[in-house]
Amino acid sequence: MINSYKQLIVWQKSFDFVKKVYKATEAFPKTEIYGLTSQIRRAVVSVPSNIAEGFVRRHRKEFSQFISIAFGSGAELETQLMLSKELGFLSDNDFSDLDSLLQEIMKMLNVLLSKLK
Repeated sequence: MINSYKQLIVWQKSFDFVKKVYKATEAFPKTEIYGLTSQIRRAVVSVPSNIAEGFVRRHRKEFSQFISIAFGSGAELETQLMLSKELGFLSDNDFSDLDSLLQEIMKMLNVLLSKLK
């Protein structure tokens, strides 16, 4: 039995993903600190944060709602990472690595969401 959100693999992966995204965005232009960099960082932090908040609510319906929010933040992040690549802020390799990890997390959230419903 899972007693803490920290035991959820999807939370662990999304938490590690936050650190990777923060590191990748360090190289973004300083002019983007209040723009795209800030948006990306807020979106990526939202994923494990909503998983955690939903888990501690202890009600399936609320947990499901917070997982949906985390999923939405993932979609927002996907768009922002694509834009960052198009603008030349992310290399093809960095984008590919981040996108691959994000897709894995999104699939896990989708499975969790379907199990909660």
